[in-house]
Amino acid sequence: MKRFINKIAIIFIFLVGKFTIDCTLLLAAPENNLPVLNFIKPSGTPAETATTLQILIALTVLSLAPSILIMMTSFIRIIIVLSFVRNGMGMQQVPPNQVLIGLALFITFFIMAPVFSDINKNAVMPYLNQQISTEEAFKRAEKPLRDFMFKQTREKDLALFLHYAKLQKPVNSLDDVPTYVLIPSFIISELKTAFQMGFIIFLPFLVIDMIVASTLMSMGMLMLPPIMISLPFKILLFVMVDGWDLVIKSLIAGFH
Repeated sequence: MKRFINKIAIIFIFLVGKFTIDCTLLLAAPENNLPVLNFIKPSGTPAETATTLQILIALTVLSLAPSILIMMTSFIRIIIVLSFVRNGMGMQQVPPNQVLIGLALFITFFIMAPVFSDINKNAVMPYLNQQISTEEAFKRAEKPLRDFMFKQTREKDLALFLHYAKLQKPVNSLDDVPTYVLIPSFIISELKTAFQMGFIIFLPFLVIDMIVASTLMSMGMLMLPPIMISLPFKILLFVMVDGWDLVIKSLIAGFH
C-alpha cells in the first residue's frame, strides 16, 4: 500500500513539473503572442464626446429605472395595501410574494398609463425624432410625473421637507418646488395613506379573531390556537364580500 501511494505521488509530481515547464516554454515562445485589447480610444471630435455622454446618461437612467418605478409611482401604496390584506387574513405565504408584486406592477401600469402616455408623446418621441434636445426631453418627461406626485402629496409633508431644505413655501406656482424635495414628500404621503387603508382592512379580521378567541376561551379550549379556527372564517368573509374587487377598486379610486 505504501509503495502504491509513493508511486502515485511521484507520478503527480512529474505531471505538475511537466505542465509547469510546458507553460513556461509556451509563454517564452516569440511566435505565440497574446492578443491586445485596445477598445478604449480617445474621442476625436466633440460629437463623439457628446454621444459617449448620452450613452452614459442612458445607462444611468436604466439602472435607476426600478427605483423610479417603485418610488415615483403608485406602486408603494398598492404593494403595502396588498401586504396588509395578506397579513390581515393571517396567511404569510398566500398569495406568494411573486403574485403580489406582479399584481402591484400591473395595477401600477394601469394607473400610470396616462402619465406614461404623456411622457412618450411629449418627451420620448420628439427626442427620438431629434426635434428637441436631451435637456428639454428630461424637462418634458419630468412634468407629468411631478403633476401626479403633487396630487398625492400632502401639504404637511411637503412643508416638512421645504423647511429642512431651507426653502420658501411656493405661493404662486408649484414649479418652484425642487424635485428632490417633492419625491420624499410624495413617498411619506403614500406610506401614510397605505397605512390608513391597511388599518381599515385589518378591522373586520380583528373582530373575527376576537370572536373566535372569546368563544374558545368560554369553551375551555385554551390549547387550540384561535388562528386555526378563525382563518377559514376570514377567508369565507373575504370571498363573500368579493374582497379583492373592493381592495383594487379602492386603490384605483384613490388615484383618480
